Amino acid sequence: MRILGVDYGEVRTGLALSDPLEMLASAVETVTAYQPEKAARAVADKAIALKAEHIVLGLPKNMDGSEGFRAEATRRFGEMLREMTGLPLTYWDERQTTNEAHRILADNGRSGKRRKSVVDQVAAVVILQSYLDSRPRNL
Repeated sequence: MRILGVDYGEVRTGLALSDPLEMLASAVETVTAYQPEKAARAVADKAIALKAEHIVLGLPKNMDGSEGFRAEATRRFGEMLREMTGLPLTYWDERQTTNEAHRILADNGRSGKRRKSVVDQVAAVVILQSYLDSRPRNL
C-alpha cells in the first residue's frame, strides 16, 4: 500500500510517498497555496493521482505535548482531506521535524535559499518515515 505523508503549512505543504512495501518514504513535491481549501484540493488530487491508500498528516504539537492553534488548523485541513479523498487519515506528531529537515539539508550542502524550496518535502519525509518505522513489519 502507498501512504502519502503531508507536512501542512500556511503557504507550503510538503508531500512524501511510501514505497509499496511501506518501508521507505521519498519526497514528492511541495504544494504552494495560500488558502487551506486550495491546499487541501491540491493534496487530495495528488493523493488520488499517486494512488495513495492512506494519508499521514503531521500534527504540530507544543513541546509539552499540548495542541495550539496550528494543531487546530491542521485538524481542519485533515478533515477536508478526508472528505475530499475518502482515505483513512492518521495524525502524526511532527515536533522538531522542520528542524530535523533543515539539519538534513544543511548536512547535505543545501544553502538557505536552495533549502527553502525543499524543506517542506523533507519534513514530510521525516514525518512519514517516522510513522513507517513505528509500525511492526510483516515480512
